[in-house]
Amino acid sequence: MTTNTTELTHTTPVSTMTDTGLLILRVATGATMLQAGLIKAFDFSTAAGFMESSGWRLPKFAAFMVTAAETLGGIGLLFGILTPLAACAVIGAMVDAWAVNVSADAFWSQPFNVPFLVAFAAAALLFTGAGTLSVDHRVFGRSRVSMPLAIGLLAVGVIAAVVTWIALNGVNPIHFTAPPS
Repeated sequence: MTTNTTELTHTTPVSTMTDTGLLILRVATGATMLQAGLIKAFDFSTAAGFMESSGWRLPKFAAFMVTAAETLGGIGLLFGILTPLAACAVIGAMVDAWAVNVSADAFWSQPFNVPFLVAFAAAALLFTGAGTLSVDHRVFGRSRVSMPLAIGLLAVGVIAAVVTWIALNGVNPIHFTAPPS
């Protein structure tokens, strides 16, 4: 008499694990941005005052732009809704935030800070998509965009940051030595 034994093993599909990882990345990045945006929104005069004291032209407009990008981008990433546009907004805001951090010293003194990491997390989400555990997937039936569109939105985010920096701040944030005080 032959006995067949079958081992029952529980395996999780790779896609489920990937989608869970993307959810974790979206929630962390989105919550970080939403908090930053809401802090500025609820204390807008301080955000505008910081921009003004840092030499930004049109400080209220600049503060509004960063507040909107961080708040709306954070909501979009948090829920995975219009993720490519949310990631683009976050990339633009974080490239400028990174520039603010490195503009006061030689750029290699603190190159890897929170805005730098958040910009790269948003770029990763731009290319991977929001995953199946997102509003994008549930409502629009898709969780990512094509490679050319992702590259285009990455370029838009970086170009928007550079144009904003030049138009509203007017100085080069990259220094190889500490700027004179």
